Amino acid sequence: QVEVAESGGGSVQAGGSLRLSCLVSGKTWTVGGMAWYRRASGSERELVARITREGSSYSVDSVKGRFTIAADIAVNTVSLQMNNLKPEDTGVYFCNVRADVPGTTSEYWGQGTQVTVSS
Repeated sequence: QVEVAESGGGSVQAGGSLRLSCLVSGKTWTVGGMAWYRRASGSERELVARITREGSSYSVDSVKGRFTIAADIAVNTVSLQMNNLKPEDTGVYFCNVRADVPGTTSEYWGQGTQVTVSS
């Protein structure tokens, strides 16, 4: 079992910055990858960025050059540094963790944290 807890978020004006953090606890040695998703009002949840345990990362085009995902395996955290925020970045951001054990892959989600960017 893996537990996921996000922190950070809040309200900023366009052009501002926020940092989200996600603390992973439980069977952390099973974690193979971590990611951030977001859900805007009235929209489906979408991938923002992901990173593997080995440090290989990927970000969607809409956030490239503005958002940076980073993982610190030693303290079981994954962060999302968000710079030059835009109103369209507004939404609930979720931390996602993929846990791999032989024969099974499980996903765990945090409760989400609100990010609001005003113009």
